[in-house]
Amino acid sequence: MSVERDMAAYYAQRAAYYERVYFKPERQTDLRTMEAWLPTQFAGRRVLEVACGTGWWTPHGARDALSWLATDLNPETMGVARSKVLPACVQFATVDAYGFQQIEGQSFDGAFAGCWWSHVPLARLPGWLALLHARLLPGSRVVVLDNSFVQTSNLPITRQDDEGNTYQMRTLDDGSAHEVLKNFPSREQALAMLGPRAHSPQWTAYGHYWVLSYLLN
Repeated sequence: MSVERDMAAYYAQRAAYYERVYFKPERQTDLRTMEAWLPTQFAGRRVLEVACGTGWWTPHGARDALSWLATDLNPETMGVARSKVLPACVQFATVDAYGFQQIEGQSFDGAFAGCWWSHVPLARLPGWLALLHARLLPGSRVVVLDNSFVQTSNLPITRQDDEGNTYQMRTLDDGSAHEVLKNFPSREQALAMLGPRAHSPQWTAYGHYWVLSYLLN
């Protein structure tokens, strides 16, 4: 099984209790700050959310959006997301984040990915970003956020492969163990991936998360 398929299977099994991670006490200040800031980035925009998972970020980001398409490949995680109280502008679609073929012809001037970047193999990041940018209009706002590595709050990194990807071993409630690709980029590493259309990048490092926001030419 490939890294990507194994990760999808892991999150499908974890869907019912994935959001426990958002209740860690040490992360609450960061979360409240990001939840309040996120809707300001997408007010009045037509937004594509990549890999929405259980939809933790969806009601916050979509609050003032014109439209918001929350996408994922896992019906288990999207089922949790659909059960939330959401702004009227939110719709859902089953979409492969590595191709976006299912949304050909739709126009977006915003994109959001929460806790997805860290699961994309480093060798695939430039190509994935190019595909995402190809779905967006000039002037689009893109926001990605993800975890920073904090030894007391994150599982340890168990190995690093030849391409520089790092991995964690995670155990589900049923006792099954899963190796999950989880990268923790620096600001410089993330900016180096963005490609020629990205400009005016803004990087914010919180205690347990990082946020990168930029515009597209």
